[in-house]
Amino acid sequence: MEEHKDAIALIAARARHFYERKEPFRIYHGSTNSTRPSQRRRDQLIDTSGLNHVLQIDAQAKTALVEPNVPMDNLVEATLRQRLVPPVVMEFPGITVGGGFAGQAGESSSFRYGLFDRTVTWLEIILPNGEVATASRTENTELFYAAAASFGTLGITTLLKLDLIEAKKYVELAYHPVSSMTEAVQRFENLIEDPFTEYIDGIMFSLTKGVICSGRMTNVTRSRLQRYTRAKDPWFYRQAQKNIVRANEEPVVESIPLTDYLFRYDRGCFWTGVYAFQYFITPFNRITRWALDYFMHTRVMYHALHKSGFAKKYMIQDVAVPYSAAGGFLNYLDNSFGYYPIWLAPVRQSGQSQDTPYGGLLQQRPKSRSPDKMINFGVWGPASNNRAVFVEENRRLEDKVQELQGRKWLYAHTYYSEEKFWDMYDRKDHDALRAKFNATHLPNVYDKVKVDVEAEEKAIRDSWIAWLLAIVWSIWPLSGLYGVYSVLGGGDYLLPREPLWARLQMMKR
Repeated sequence: MEEHKDAIALIAARARHFYERKEPFRIYHGSTNSTRPSQRRRDQLIDTSGLNHVLQIDAQAKTALVEPNVPMDNLVEATLRQRLVPPVVMEFPGITVGGGFAGQAGESSSFRYGLFDRTVTWLEIILPNGEVATASRTENTELFYAAAASFGTLGITTLLKLDLIEAKKYVELAYHPVSSMTEAVQRFENLIEDPFTEYIDGIMFSLTKGVICSGRMTNVTRSRLQRYTRAKDPWFYRQAQKNIVRANEEPVVESIPLTDYLFRYDRGCFWTGVYAFQYFITPFNRITRWALDYFMHTRVMYHALHKSGFAKKYMIQDVAVPYSAAGGFLNYLDNSFGYYPIWLAPVRQSGQSQDTPYGGLLQQRPKSRSPDKMINFGVWGPASNNRAVFVEENRRLEDKVQELQGRKWLYAHTYYSEEKFWDMYDRKDHDALRAKFNATHLPNVYDKVKVDVEAEEKAIRDSWIAWLLAIVWSIWPLSGLYGVYSVLGGGDYLLPREPLWARLQMMKR
């Protein structure tokens, strides 16, 4: 704890430095699983990348005291030593505790426990004026609930206490075939009523073909053992597709080691890794997947995604709509985009307690308020190369979700106009909380999550270099090769390169 105290003292001093000058800052974590383009500048950063330790696991109380930059795989490894596991574990091993808390993250247990931030019971946060505060469900509650899903706009979270649950060795996973979204919703509802169900998600491969996966933890293997984290293992979605073909009257059942289940979508990044094979005109088979396995894990793929600029060419959206709207929404996606597979997951925003507020810093206005229980749709696929068309496609999707009284998770690209964004969310309450906690000099949530399309267009209009680079990078396969080169070369993919004169000065020292 002494090292932790020393680290936050430095971070608090840095925060006061910006506060005294009323200058905005951004937090540098060292990695990200957001697809938003990085807007970081070295002279406007507070570096928290060293806060990456699990400080305590209390086996009796079933809690973990964790710094924010601990990734999911390290957290799970630490808790499993005590035969415990977090109730909600995001499916990518590189997603951090702080990222899940600040960025609206959920997974296949979120139908029961809510989004990840609902499993946090206490936090330490450095407010923008440099004050170190603590908050919990019973102390400083306004700050506690406002900090969740605040995207780092209310302060710097430096320590979190998480609930844990008993862990078992395996997840016994059943694959239930469905032939429509209506059947998928009914299956979700039936499985949620089963008190033994601990994990539920689904995949739609078309309008008329899908699978719902339901799991429960167990210490014995009563079915075929299947793994998903090794290079020789199948990608999870492909195995799920095979299993619904094999299913007759009863679902196919597999026993999966717990860690393999929790990170089952890491290899291939769900299924988006297929697009890399298509881009480089590479055969997609067991041999090539094995040979290129290093490049097909999410940590590497996010690095390449940011450096190649592909995030501006692929639709990467997670949205949630009410159960009653799910069938019509899938029809809309089919007619408008035709992306398959599509990921499904029932989510509960409030967590286990219905009395828990789930708006955080972003309270939805009454006319836009979404229900507590919804179905998440993961919509990921190649979009138009025409930037204007690409933006319009994303905005149409956002409008449809709003029309259905759903909710869009803001970790991804956000194309709302400022007026439309604040028409959905309560800006008065948002601004009052930021003023109360001395955060008005920082970017607000809209500033943090928006894609500034107008600024992009202006940069291209005003700079012939930017215009030329846009043309050059559109030539196949230059941007893709640069993404691969960046991965092989390592280094940081969030911070911009320092200018040449600064690098020369460093060399002289």
